[in-house]
Amino acid sequence: MQQSAFVGAALLLILLVVFWSVIWPYMVGIVVLGAVGTLVWWLWRTDRLLRSRDRSWRREEEVKAGRRTLAEVDVMSGTEFEELVAALCRRDGCTEVRRVGGSGDNGADVRGCLSDGRTMVIQCKRYAPSRAIASREVRDLRGAQAHFEADVAIFVTTTRFSRQAEDFAVNNGILAIHRNHLGLWNNGARLESLISVNGAGQGDTKHLRRWKRTYGR
Repeated sequence: MQQSAFVGAALLLILLVVFWSVIWPYMVGIVVLGAVGTLVWWLWRTDRLLRSRDRSWRREEEVKAGRRTLAEVDVMSGTEFEELVAALCRRDGCTEVRRVGGSGDNGADVRGCLSDGRTMVIQCKRYAPSRAIASREVRDLRGAQAHFEADVAIFVTTTRFSRQAEDFAVNNGILAIHRNHLGLWNNGARLESLISVNGAGQGDTKHLRRWKRTYGR
């Protein structure tokens, strides 16, 4: 087999020498096209890598710019907290995000659209961690969702939800972002990732006892 391959290579070389004056333009063309194709592929691949790195860098910078400790969030005014929530939404690709809180807000502090296009209405409560969100406040958000005909309702707070409030939120499809999840969101977790863990994270009875020891209630 090796001998056959050698003979074939020798014949090919002889043919190239004999017909070189005829085929050399085609050979040069093939080489040039190959070189151009390789260059185009390399430029395309380099552009993709640079764009990917740029997106990653911008994402990291956005997270760093929006990162605050929960202690800093606790001393914000209500308006500042609403602006923070709106900024986190924009960071995660939400569109048409605007703060609408204030007198006559009909139970909505922030409105906009999720990255998948669904409309959302958000209620923001910057409460001391020693307080708990009552079920009536979550019910008010359900009314705001109906009023604005929003696809998704989100309640964001710096404290925890009472058991009744948490149950009402989960049973009515309201995303309840309590203090623990707010910390995750504030430190880079995407809003969509919090939807999948709705109703979790406030801990068991042991966790609640630690919470009360820490925050007084």
